[in-house]
Amino acid sequence: MNSSITSIDVKDLDLNQVDLIQQHSGKVQLLLIYNNDCLGCTGRAIPLAYEFQLQYPDIEVAAIHSDFKNREGTKENIKAIFTSGEIPFPIYIDQHHQVYDQFKAEGTPQWLLITATGELYRSIFGSQDNAKNRLFYALESLVNA
Repeated sequence: MNSSITSIDVKDLDLNQVDLIQQHSGKVQLLLIYNNDCLGCTGRAIPLAYEFQLQYPDIEVAAIHSDFKNREGTKENIKAIFTSGEIPFPIYIDQHHQVYDQFKAEGTPQWLLITATGELYRSIFGSQDNAKNRLFYALESLVNA
């Protein structure tokens, strides 16, 4: 699956344009494409992303809220899903679900594992045990390579 990514254009929560590839720090990136209205995303995938962030401190974890009609993300409603009110990793907004389409997401949550050199290593759909195991093994093989 290794294919170079030229850009991942999103907005930060203050609606400033960000290219996640341009700001890439040379670390492995784990990106979660999600939507607040997806219970699998907010109930399982976001906690799983946080778990991976703790387990793999040398990777960059971030989430991308894909906007769909009548399901748009704002700074306020994105922060509201966290009981502490604090966001544990960067979250960006994918206006008009362009990143979702760019990576041909199967739905939400969709995980993108990007190598330190900016290549797509794996794209995995889901938040249940099968997806969690696939993510774990992909991270292990990439981080410990």
